[in-house]
Amino acid sequence: QVQLVESGGGLVQAGGSLRLSCAASGRAFSTYAMGWFRQAPGKERESVAAISWSGGTTRYADSVKGRFTISRDNAKNTVYLQLNSLKPEDTAVYYCAAVQLMGPRTGWYIHEYDYWGQGTQVTVSS
Repeated sequence: QVQLVESGGGLVQAGGSLRLSCAASGRAFSTYAMGWFRQAPGKERESVAAISWSGGTTRYADSVKGRFTISRDNAKNTVYLQLNSLKPEDTAVYYCAAVQLMGPRTGWYIHEYDYWGQGTQVTVSS
């Protein structure tokens, strides 16, 4: 069992930056691949970024490549999402998710993840 708590969301102007954190409690965090998703009003939840258990493999949605960076600190049981060059279309609730998955693989699709946080709101004004 893993419990996930996101933080770091807020209101920012276009072009600005935010750093989201996802703190995990429970056992064996380092055996979990982690992901970040977002859901905008009236839209489906979509995958934004994913990282393998070791941090050696990452994956990004095309819409955020070059602007967002996912990372993790297994000693702190925390995964991060650095959001740079934010755009109004990045406005959404951002969720982190976890799946127990060893090796270089990451998850990507919603159904692949077993544990979810409650989300943190990111609002980008134009």
